[in-house]
Amino acid sequence: MESRTLGSSLVVSSLGLGCMGMSEFYGEGDPDESIRVVHRAIDLGCTFLDTADMYGPFTNEQLVGKAIAGRRDRVVLATKFGNQRREDGTRIGVNGSPEYVHAACDASLQRLGVDHIDLYYQHRVDTTVPIEETVGAMAELVEAGKVRFLGLSEAAPETIRRAAAVHPIAALQTEYSLWSRDPEDGILQTVAELGIGFVAYSPLGRGFLTGQIRSLDDLEPGDFRRMNPRFTGDNFQRNLDVVDRVRELAREKGCTPGQLALAWLLAQRDDIVPIPGTKRVSYLEENLAAVDVTLDAGDLARIDEVSPKGFAAGDRYADMSSVNR
Repeated sequence: MESRTLGSSLVVSSLGLGCMGMSEFYGEGDPDESIRVVHRAIDLGCTFLDTADMYGPFTNEQLVGKAIAGRRDRVVLATKFGNQRREDGTRIGVNGSPEYVHAACDASLQRLGVDHIDLYYQHRVDTTVPIEETVGAMAELVEAGKVRFLGLSEAAPETIRRAAAVHPIAALQTEYSLWSRDPEDGILQTVAELGIGFVAYSPLGRGFLTGQIRSLDDLEPGDFRRMNPRFTGDNFQRNLDVVDRVRELAREKGCTPGQLALAWLLAQRDDIVPIPGTKRVSYLEENLAAVDVTLDAGDLARIDEVSPKGFAAGDRYADMSSVNR
C-alpha cells in the first residue's frame, strides 16, 4: 500500500484501520476475529492503527496492544485522551487539564504495552481549559519520549491555530465522508495552510455508505446507530435514497459503494488519510481494495451530482455540543 505524510514527517499507510468498533458501539465484538483483522491489515500494508482510551472503555487499547505484540515496529500507533469515562462506562466529561494529559498518557502506554505512542490526539476540546495549556502538556510528553507526534480531533479552525502556535500538530482527526462534508467549510483550508494532515474518521458514514444497511433490523440491538439522528425516522429513508444512487455509480465503476466512498476521499487531497473501521477480515480486504479504484474528474463530478454536499438528513450526533470547538 502507498503511504501518505501527516504534518511534516509522520508517514502512514494511505488507509488506516479504525479499531473502535471492535470493542464498543457497533454491537458485540469478537476479540479473536478482531486480532485477526489487525494482523491481516498489517500484512496488507495497512499499518496505521487508531484507538482511544475511552473505547470500551479502556479495553480497545488492551485489544490493540495484544494484537501488535511482536509487531510494534511495523505499525504507526495512534490513540486519544480527553473523553473521560469510568470503568463501568459512565461518561464523566471532557478533560484537557495538564495533569490529566500526563495521567491519561501513562495509562494508555500501560494498556497498549508500548513505550511510546506515535500519534497522540486530544479526542475532544475542553473549553474550560485553554488549548495552549493542554497542548503544552502534550508537548511535554514529546519531550519525555512518550509520544512522537501530536494531534487534535474535532477542533475548530481558531483552536487549531492556537494549538499549532504552541507545538507542531501533525494531524487533525474529524469525521469526513460523502455525507459529512463539514470540514470543507474552513477546516481543510486551515490544516492545509498550517501543514497539518487530515485523518478522516467514519469515512463510510458509520457503514451507511456501504449500502448494506437497508433497515434498522440490519443493526444489532445494542448498536448505537439505532439512536443516531441519521439512522432514525424519516432521515433513514432520505439518506438511503442517496446511497442507492451512489450504489449505481459504484456498479458502473466495478467496485462496491464503500470502495467508491473511500476512493472519493483519497482523491480529495494527498494529505487525507481515511481510517475505516471493521470487525471482519472480509470487510477489511474490501475496504483496502479501494486504493485500486481510480476516479477521474468526470467520476468526481458525477459523485458530487448524485450526493451533493449537505445531502445527509440529520445531525452527525444526537448531541453536537462537543464537536468543532
